[in-house]
Amino acid sequence: MIRFSTKVILVTAALAGLATYARAQGAAPTPWELKSDTGYAYGKDGKTLSYKMGTNNAGTLLKGAKKVPRGTLFFIGQNGQLYMRSGPYLEGDGKFMFGTN
Repeated sequence: MIRFSTKVILVTAALAGLATYARAQGAAPTPWELKSDTGYAYGKDGKTLSYKMGTNNAGTLLKGAKKVPRGTLFFIGQNGQLYMRSGPYLEGDGKFMFGTN
């Protein structure tokens, strides 16, 4: 099994969710559909990948892994780089602060 960090998995999942959301600008946000026993990666070459996971190396995978804090936003910058922001990204009325509206 390829070893990679949980942070990479979660960032990749975020990337996939944001790509879907970007195509539907102005639409209501939708929850991600992450599957159990699946790992998501943002590779060194910038590609997103998914891996079918087993349970035999779960302990090794969790070593050094960190939970993503609630209220974290993932996005792709103009330079094509993946970023994350912990902090407010919604207005008081629940609208996205950085939208085109």
